[in-house]
Amino acid sequence: MADDLLCINISSSAAFFGSRLSSRDGRAAKAGKRRADGGIREVPGAKRRRTPGVLGPQKNTTPSPAGEGRQQRSAVGKSHVRTTDRHRDGQRGPDRPFIKTSSLFRNNPDVPDIHSPAVTQVKEKVFTSDSFEALDLHPHLLATLDKVLHVTSMTSVQRQTIPVLMAGKDAVVRSQTGSGKTLAYGVPVVQSLQAADPKIKRSDGPLAVIMVPTRELAKQTFEIFQKLLKPFTWIVPGVLMGGEKRKAEKARLRKGINILISTPGRLVDHIKNTLSIAFSAVRWLILDEADRILDLGFEKDLTVILNAINANGPSRQNVLLSATLTEGLSRLASISMKDPVSIQVSEIPEESRATLSKITVAKAEDGQQADSFAVPENLQQHAVVVPSKLRLVCLAAFILSKCKFDKGQKLIVFVSSCEVVEFLCTLFTTVLCGQRDASTTLKHHSALNFLRLHGNMKQEERMDVFQEFSHCRSGVLICTDVAARGLDLPQVTWIVQYNPPCSVAEYVHRVGRTARIGTRGCSLLFLTPSEVAYMDVLASHSISLSEMKMETLLSVLMKDERFKGRGKWNNKSAQALEQELRERATVLQSDFENVVHASEDSVQTAKKALQSFLRAYTTYPSSAKHIFHIRSLHLGHAAKSFGLRDAPQGLVTKATKRPGAKDKTKNKEKRYSEQFAYFFFVHSSCEYLKEQENHRTPASLT
Repeated sequence: MADDLLCINISSSAAFFGSRLSSRDGRAAKAGKRRADGGIREVPGAKRRRTPGVLGPQKNTTPSPAGEGRQQRSAVGKSHVRTTDRHRDGQRGPDRPFIKTSSLFRNNPDVPDIHSPAVTQVKEKVFTSDSFEALDLHPHLLATLDKVLHVTSMTSVQRQTIPVLMAGKDAVVRSQTGSGKTLAYGVPVVQSLQAADPKIKRSDGPLAVIMVPTRELAKQTFEIFQKLLKPFTWIVPGVLMGGEKRKAEKARLRKGINILISTPGRLVDHIKNTLSIAFSAVRWLILDEADRILDLGFEKDLTVILNAINANGPSRQNVLLSATLTEGLSRLASISMKDPVSIQVSEIPEESRATLSKITVAKAEDGQQADSFAVPENLQQHAVVVPSKLRLVCLAAFILSKCKFDKGQKLIVFVSSCEVVEFLCTLFTTVLCGQRDASTTLKHHSALNFLRLHGNMKQEERMDVFQEFSHCRSGVLICTDVAARGLDLPQVTWIVQYNPPCSVAEYVHRVGRTARIGTRGCSLLFLTPSEVAYMDVLASHSISLSEMKMETLLSVLMKDERFKGRGKWNNKSAQALEQELRERATVLQSDFENVVHASEDSVQTAKKALQSFLRAYTTYPSSAKHIFHIRSLHLGHAAKSFGLRDAPQGLVTKATKRPGAKDKTKNKEKRYSEQFAYFFFVHSSCEYLKEQENHRTPASLT
């Protein structure tokens, strides 16, 4: 009996300890499972709570010996290690956990069909049969155009603009992007300066001032003038732009620059701080991409520049050029130009006027004007409607289809902020450019080359990226609108607008980076289901887009075995293929989330990118708020598009404190205490004076 009691005591003790250990093991197993497939299941952080005592009572109902408990614990540990190692190493064997596809393809808004109004786009014939030889140009200039720039016939804008400028008239030129506007004013300027009598000297200073909005466009324009001036070595071009050494630019100004190309901000800086710059001999003032100059907030800088030129300079010739004309540009033309000639190459076809009038009747009643924009004739424009959760996967799949499986493609991807550029470039380089073999060593895929370009980069980096992307045969440039104006990046085949632009004019400038000078190109606009009305806005400006299905973008994942799902879909039915496609998309999303959550720094980078995207989303103009409103975004789905697993309430970045910075909290408390003491003193003084005033006699007031 004692033995039986002893056995009972041991059994109950073992069951008691076994229950606690088994409960802990069960919780560890569940936590390990969540970590293993955490990138696949979308569970808010607030709901990931452990429920103690759930596994314990189940174990108590069937007590097990201590030895079996140890074996079970070791088995759970080994299983957890194998699962995490397999997940970390990226090995996808047949024994990996099942991929749950509901996280990407459930609870998404319905994708509406795109019903773009039928409009006839404004076409502009780029080339003409007229040759430069028909113009009265210097023979050396004609030879330079033919042998150096390889240009023999004029474009439409050049045929209309060059004779007007050579006649000495002011002009406002509106023409599509990539139509040769730089040569349209560059040829008359060079022809005029080389024929000047007496012969100009370097010491004469600036004779032509050319303003451009960005550094890249300033560098590109400078290189074109260098080629045009090869036969005329006595005419010296020069460029001033931010990021360069101011001391070196001052030295060049002292030596003399005859054709001065600059960004507005840097030129204003030299006007205020450089005594050697003078505008007494300026004959030409040219504003290239003038509307963008005004959009970037350079209107005050332009006022300073115009005042400096008007103070000393003689009568000059003024030229404004852009693909779009805005109200601010018209106001600037009326102030700085005298009887300008308006040059507009494109015309609205008669058959599209009726359609445009129907679309824009509501805007006309509100006093808004819906201008028609000319886009390149050989440009094919597409739009795809993608739910927020699938945006990242769809963009990656599209890049893979064009740069990995279609050779010789160059893409430009436009996004809304610098932080998003950095995030996407780093994420795509890590996930899409690498593949793991059996030894888990990362190999670089040479077919994919990601570059970044935005305004927060140093000048040397921006120039290096510009040159590298210009000369590469295949690559992806992720950038902000800093690359949307005037840049001539050769052989760009696709323009992807991952974030829609703030205006239709900006849309036209973005897609103008491809299909330049008669070449062929394509564009793709990403929209969410709540943004489909943007198609009507584009149609009101004679811009028509064809729909591209989301499934078409994702279908390329079937060609890449790195994203193969768990299931073996031998059945070729449509349902089986759809399930396989969803699994592969989920695998790719899981890879993105694993990279993002690999370290705390990468998580903070993703959160900052998401916050910058949300800030940019609130900057759409009031006329577009019915389409792009921050309340129409599902913040949890938007977080998913940045590889984040957390619920929106967890998206708070840690404050980064600069080294050597003062404690702002203490300073703020000190300032508040000082202000309180000051106001208390003033209040007490006022009360004292009021009290004395009440005690005064009427005689004392006389």
